[in-house]
Amino acid sequence: MEKSKVYFTKEITSESLIKIYEALGRDLKGKVAVKLSSGEPGGHHFLNPNLIKDLVSKVNGTIVECNTAYAGRRNTTEEHWKAIKEHGFLDIAKVDIMDEEGDMALPVENGFHLKEDYVGNHLKNYDSMLVLSHFKGHAMAGLGGALKNISIGIGSSRGKTWIHTAGKVQEPEELFNNLPEQDHFLESMADACKAVITFLGKENMAYINVANNLSVDCDCDSNPHKPEMADLGIFASIDPVAVDQACYDAVINAEDEGKKALIERMNSRHGIHTIEAANELGLGSREYEIVNI
Repeated sequence: MEKSKVYFTKEITSESLIKIYEALGRDLKGKVAVKLSSGEPGGHHFLNPNLIKDLVSKVNGTIVECNTAYAGRRNTTEEHWKAIKEHGFLDIAKVDIMDEEGDMALPVENGFHLKEDYVGNHLKNYDSMLVLSHFKGHAMAGLGGALKNISIGIGSSRGKTWIHTAGKVQEPEELFNNLPEQDHFLESMADACKAVITFLGKENMAYINVANNLSVDCDCDSNPHKPEMADLGIFASIDPVAVDQACYDAVINAEDEGKKALIERMNSRHGIHTIEAANELGLGSREYEIVNI
C-alpha cells in the first residue's frame, strides 16, 4: 500500500505556509472554510493572524469556528465574537461562528460509539475546507492536531459535549459529570471526524499542522503552560491521520530535552489512540513518507 505524503518545512513563515499548501496539489474549490482555533482569551499560543493571513487570502477562505462547551469567553456567541475580534482574526478575513444559528446532525456510519455528530449548521454553506491546526498538547485528549480540529473543533457546543461523553449527554453543564473511559472519548473524536469528512468529501479537504508554541496545554486554555521544547515546523497532507501521526512522531524523535513534558502529556492521556481509531475507520493511514519542502 502506498504511503501517504506528509510535506514538511522547518520554516514557520507566511511564505512557507503558502509553499506547503501549494505542494499538496489540492485546489480547494467553491466556498472555502478555514477551520482554526480562535483561542481562549488569556492564552496566546493560537495561530497568529499575521502568520496565516496570506494563506487564508490565497484560498479566498472564511475562517470558521464553533462555540465551546465549557465556561469561558467563547461559550456564547456574543462573547466568542469579542474574543475573535480581540485576537485579530476579523482584521484578516471573514469569520463565521458556524453554530451561531444552531446546529445539525451528521450521521456516523459504523462508528465506535456515536450514531450522529452535532456540528454548526453553517457547515452546510461550504464546499471545501482547509483544516489549519496548531499542533500542541491537550489536557484531556493528550494532543490536538487535525483530527481534534475537525471533531471537537467543528462540533457545536452540544456536539462537543456529545463527543466528550461518547454519546451520553448533550447539555454542556452535564459534561464533567459524564466523562467516559478515556479511550471511548478518543474513539468518539474519530467517529466525529468520519462524519465531517464523509459530509464534505475527502477530496474537498486539506490539512496543515503548525507545530510551534508546543505547550502541553490547548489553545482552549486561558492560562496555558509555557512551551518547554523548540518549535518543529509545518506539516501538511491530504491525509489527516498521517499528518497527526507525523507530528506525534516528530515530538517523540526530537533531539530536545524539553520534549519530555509534552510526551508525558500525550502518552498519559493515550493521545495516539485518536490516530489509531481514525486509521481503523479508514480516514487515512499511519504509514507516511516525509517530503521536505
